[in-house]
Amino acid sequence: MISLNRAHNRRGWTETVWRGTGSGCSRFEPEPSFQHDPLCANRTMNDVSADADPATGLAVYDTFGTFGQGWQVVGGTSVSTPLVAAMYALAGNPAPNTYPNSYPYARPRAFNDITYGTNDPCGGTYLCTAVPGYDGPTGIGTPHGVAGLGDRAR
Repeated sequence: MISLNRAHNRRGWTETVWRGTGSGCSRFEPEPSFQHDPLCANRTMNDVSADADPATGLAVYDTFGTFGQGWQVVGGTSVSTPLVAAMYALAGNPAPNTYPNSYPYARPRAFNDITYGTNDPCGGTYLCTAVPGYDGPTGIGTPHGVAGLGDRAR
């Protein structure tokens, strides 16, 4: 997951690893065929990213007074997971007998590659430090549009 900040570049934003995100190797889930991971015997977290940093998250209006009535900025998986799920929904129904979480691996160019930041001092390995291409904290990266999340990406 990432932190999103305004920038004076072509996109207008910079994305860095959010220090609060998790990453690493699953202890139980076997490695799927679409992941090629030399440092994990099992599945590696994460596939894709979205803004999860509560400091740069999503503005919501709280009418119930749960966190104090009015506008709040929220983050974490409570924001990033529904954002990614909504983008998958916009990409259309998945093809029968496929795994939609494999689609981003087939279309990495449909994602913004996050190459800066770390969530843990792990000696610089891709499991907790952003590197070009796939890495543990940000996966393939952040979607730019829904092309990489639909079955047409295969």
